[in-house]
Amino acid sequence: MDRFVILSGCSGGGKSTLLEELGRRGFSTVEEPGRRIVAEEMLNGGLALPWNNMAAFARRAVALSLEDRQSAPAEGRVFFDRGLVDAASALHNAAGDTFIDTLQREHRYNRLVFITPPWPEIYCSDSERQHDLDTAMDEYERLLRDYARLDYETIVLPKIDVQERADVVLRSLTS
Repeated sequence: MDRFVILSGCSGGGKSTLLEELGRRGFSTVEEPGRRIVAEEMLNGGLALPWNNMAAFARRAVALSLEDRQSAPAEGRVFFDRGLVDAASALHNAAGDTFIDTLQREHRYNRLVFITPPWPEIYCSDSERQHDLDTAMDEYERLLRDYARLDYETIVLPKIDVQERADVVLRSLTS
């Protein structure tokens, strides 16, 4: 699906802010599955939280990411804050699940994946992101490896303001 574009990378690296900017510019966007799951689990007293049960959380993220793809608009470019590969990578890391291997040929996204690097100056924890920057950096390295293994071309976004970042993404997709 060439029109499905992933924003991935380090937690706290500015993905959600970039997604909001792309939405302001008129593009369809899909919010990060993980934050939606955490909010729902916390509201309902659930245990599928990354700090309680990463495998259960990742399984829910895979399912929600598949639903997001199914319910995405039928036309036009759609930007995803994380998505199926990120969820499958987390599931593989937490439980050794091999679903990620099927993503080499199924449920494809645009070949360009935009990666936010670790950015300590803007990183912060909150009630939905309870891990520290070192954990986020480990996740970043794992995602770089997994996207490369699945034959995606990763573009590490520069640490610049959000409008310029959005311009980089859009120029890269049209060149």
